[in-house]
Parts: sequence; structure tokens; C-alpha cells
Amino acid sequence: MSVAPRIFLDTNVLVYLFDADTPVKRQRAREIVSEIGAAAVLSTQVLQEFFVSVTRKLARPLPVAEAEAAVHDLAALDVVVIDVPMVKHAVALSRADRLPFWDALIVEAARAHGCRRLLSEDLQDGRVFGDLRVENPFRRLAEGEDS
Repeated sequence: MSVAPRIFLDTNVLVYLFDADTPVKRQRAREIVSEIGAAAVLSTQVLQEFFVSVTRKLARPLPVAEAEAAVHDLAALDVVVIDVPMVKHAVALSRADRLPFWDALIVEAARAHGCRRLLSEDLQDGRVFGDLRVENPFRRLAEGEDS
């Protein structure tokens, strides 16, 4: 029996699950999470960014209790705990590839956990980091919808 390949989800995919002001992206995020299921991987950084984003950055923020419940649900997925070696590798990657540090840390968490795909709207679609390929799952949505 083969194990499904792991797919790392960046924060923006999870935030769209709860963003009522972006219905097309919200639906796409729901499809992604449903399709990936148990193969989904995220990190402690993603959980932290998710909580801040849904409680402070959305036009209609989630109530804190609802955001907390969502974090508890998301924590049931495969979560990579950020450690010191990952931070050091992210610093080196950030310098070498001129990536923002937080993006480099996402890449390193995904690579450290053996993910082959990183779903993110923030990183360059198609960019490759070793065996890891970045994919923007929202790229095909019509422009002007949920911008």
C-alpha cells in the first residue's frame, strides 16, 4: 500500500477557507482541502499566521473563539514543528535565493517533511526548491473575482 504524497498548505489557502469576502477563492480552498485530505501538511508557523490573519487581517474577522476552534481543527493535520535547524536553513535560503525569510521558512518546513508540492498564492507559481514545487492553486480563477 503506497502512502499519498504529502502536500504543504501555505497560510493563504487556509485563510480563504474562512474569508466570506472571497467566495470563489473560498470555494477553491474548500475543494483543495477536501481533495488533499490526510496528505495535507502545515507548520506551526502556518497555524500562527492563520490565527493572526483570520482575527486581524480579514475585512470581516472571525471571532476569536471561532478562530481558536479552527486552529484546534487544523492542528489535527500533519503539523511540522519549526525547530532551530529549519530556521538556520531558512536564513541561508533567504540569503541565497533572495526570498523573504517567512517564505523561506515555509519552504524549509515543507522540504523537511518530504513534501513534493507547496500550495501557495504568495510564492512564484512553478518555482522549484530541490524536490519541492510551488503551485498557486488560485492561478486559474478569473481575474477580477476575489482579488
